[in-house]
This record gives sequence, structure tokens and C-alpha cells, in this order.
Amino acid sequence: MTDGPERERELTSQELAFAEQLHVGKPVPSARFRGALGRHLTDRDPGYGTRPAHLRLMASGCLAAGALVLALGLLQATGAL
Repeated sequence: MTDGPERERELTSQELAFAEQLHVGKPVPSARFRGALGRHLTDRDPGYGTRPAHLRLMASGCLAAGALVLALGLLQATGAL
């Protein structure tokens, strides 16, 4: 597996100047817009709160049940059941 010649060569001065031009000309939303967006998102936050107390236990139970159903399906597909 080889990296193509594009990854191995250095950038020319013309390419570096173009990259700098792109970096300087990058559009950035105004501070007013960013602030309004932040306030809007905060207002719309549903506030679900903290996670349930036994979330890991519930997730583990669901995973175990899924693995059991998968194992039973595999046994049935192979003719063992």
C-alpha cells in the first residue's frame, strides 16, 4: 500500500499563497448571529435532565436479550433446534 505522489510532495509557494488567501477569506458568521443562535438553541432545549439511575443495567439487559435471540436464531438456522 503506497501513498500517492500527492501526499509526498511539498506545497509550492503559489499553493501556499492560495491556501493563505482561502484561510483569510473564510466567511465567519457575525457575533450577533452567533449570539442569537445560541440563545435560540438554549430556549429550544428540551431539558431532558440526567440519565436514569440504572441506565447501564438496562442497556446490558437489552444487549443480553438481543444476544439470546440471536443465538436462538442461529441454532434454529443450523437445525440444532
